[in-house]
Amino acid sequence: MERIITYTISTGESGENVLGFLRKKGFSKHILTTMKRAEHAILLNGQPAFGRTVLREGDVLRILVPEEAGDGSESSIIPVPLSLDILYEDEDILVLNKPADMPVHPSAGNYENTLANGVAWYYKQQGKAFVYRCINRLDRDTTGVLVLAKNPLSGALLSAQMKQRQIRRTYLALTDGIPPERGTISAPVARMDASVITREVNFERGEAAVTHYERLAVSNGYALVELHLDTGRTHQIRVHMKYIGCPVRVSCTGS
Repeated sequence: MERIITYTISTGESGENVLGFLRKKGFSKHILTTMKRAEHAILLNGQPAFGRTVLREGDVLRILVPEEAGDGSESSIIPVPLSLDILYEDEDILVLNKPADMPVHPSAGNYENTLANGVAWYYKQQGKAFVYRCINRLDRDTTGVLVLAKNPLSGALLSAQMKQRQIRRTYLALTDGIPPERGTISAPVARMDASVITREVNFERGEAAVTHYERLAVSNGYALVELHLDTGRTHQIRVHMKYIGCPVRVSCTGS
């Protein structure tokens, strides 16, 4: 979706040019390039401005962040009237509670019963453009919070925060078996031979994966554990807990 942002220039920002100011605000090179192709993307005190225009205290800078054309994948997402559990929404993000047994994206054999289909319908009813930007990922069987960016700028800012680990992801899982009180599992994860879905620990061809866990409670041979991931491999928690002899019994919850 398009996003219009208005800045009032402060004393400390006076003397900067528009391009430098926007870069400090998190505008990526890609977004700035997209803005160059948009009409009136930069207005300073109501007049068109350019990247080298110098800002002064009290100036009002209006920025239009245009929506990107996308890679065409959005057009293949079929809008389906599915119930969405919306936790929060503003001009920049949509935060959903994803139920278990619902994939985040369409894939072979399931093109309609996914969160993406429900979000496509949600925005279609509002007559709004739809680009599906998931900031985090959750496996099909995992219940938890999913953050969607509604425009290119919020997408770039949140993705950068994810890479810099400024966004903390916490998971809860019930395991069949009792692990040590706390620990770190560092074992590469790979797709099993002859399987599209199933993953396993594989030290020869797996991708690096690190999981930190802490045991919270124990009862009747089961344990409730809290987990934090340094990486986000498919089925990482299930693969790692099984690897240490404590397979996940109940679907994970992420937040």
